[in-house]
Amino acid sequence: MKKLIIAAGTGFLGKVLIDHFKNSFAEIVVLTRSKSSVDGHIRYVNWDAKKMTGWENELENADVLINLAGKSVDCRYNEVNKNEILASRIDSTSVLNLAVRTCANPPKHWLNSSTATIYRHSLDKRMDETYGEIGDDFSMNIAKAWEAEFFSVETPKTLKTALRTSIVLGKKGGAFPPLKNLTLSGFGGKQGNGRQFVSWIHEKDFARAVAFCIEKKLTDVVNIVSPEPIRNALFMCTLRKAMGIPAGIPIGKRLLEFGAKIIGTETELVLKSRNVIPKRLQENGFRFVYGTLEKALHNLTR
Repeated sequence: MKKLIIAAGTGFLGKVLIDHFKNSFAEIVVLTRSKSSVDGHIRYVNWDAKKMTGWENELENADVLINLAGKSVDCRYNEVNKNEILASRIDSTSVLNLAVRTCANPPKHWLNSSTATIYRHSLDKRMDETYGEIGDDFSMNIAKAWEAEFFSVETPKTLKTALRTSIVLGKKGGAFPPLKNLTLSGFGGKQGNGRQFVSWIHEKDFARAVAFCIEKKLTDVVNIVSPEPIRNALFMCTLRKAMGIPAGIPIGKRLLEFGAKIIGTETELVLKSRNVIPKRLQENGFRFVYGTLEKALHNLTR
C-alpha cells in the first residue's frame, strides 16, 4: 500500500505501529502536536486535533487512517481531567470525521481507537463484540461517547473500525514496565483480592491485529485482546515466575487507594475486572503469536 496516516502517533502505540508498518507502506504520515519534520519516508505533520489547519490535505489518497488520539486515563479522575479525557477523544474524532467527509479521495479504511473498558466489570461472563454487556460509569460512558462520535458520520468511501483495545504489554511501554518495576521492588503479589480478570495483548499481536483488520476489511467494533483473560493473582504469579522472583507482597485495596493518590492515578486501572475475548478476530482466522501470558512474558523479560 502507498500511504498510512497515524493521528497522534508519537506515543507508545504509535511507535509500535510505525515499526510494524514501516516496510508495508511507501509513505507514513504522523499527525503530531510537535513541529513538522521528516525522518526517511516518515513525515511528521503538525495538528492540534481540534480544527483543520491544512493537515487534512494529507488524508487525500491515503490507504489507511489510524487515530490514536486521547488523553491518558492514567491520572486522577477530577473534573479537569475528566473533561480533558472526554474532549481529547471527541474533538479529534469529530475533526477527523469532518476531514474525511471533505476529502475528494478519502482514506479507504479508518481505524479509530476505543477501549475494552467499555464492557462492565465482570467476574463471570466473558465479553465479546456480540453479547458483551456495556455498563454505566465514567470510563464506560467515555468509551460509549467516543464510539458514538466515530460512527455518527457516514463515510461512504471509507470503511470504519473501532478498536476496543485492552492493556497492551510492551518492552518499552504500556503496562509492562511499571508492573516489572513493582515486582522488582518486592510488591509483585496480587492487587486487591486478585480475583479480577486482566485482558491484555502483547505489543506485536496488537500491531498484527490492526494489520489483520485492514487486510480482512473488518468493520464496526473489534476486540483487540488476547484469547485468555487471566485473574490478577495468576497474572502476577506468572510475571514473578518469568522474572525469577519467588514471592511478592500483595497490595490490598486500601493501600492501592492510598498509593493511587500519591502517584496521581486511579485504582480502577488495576481493580476493574476486564473479562474480554477476541471473538471477531478468531472467527476470521487471526492467529496469535503470543496467545498465552507465559509466551508473552517470556518474550518481554528477555
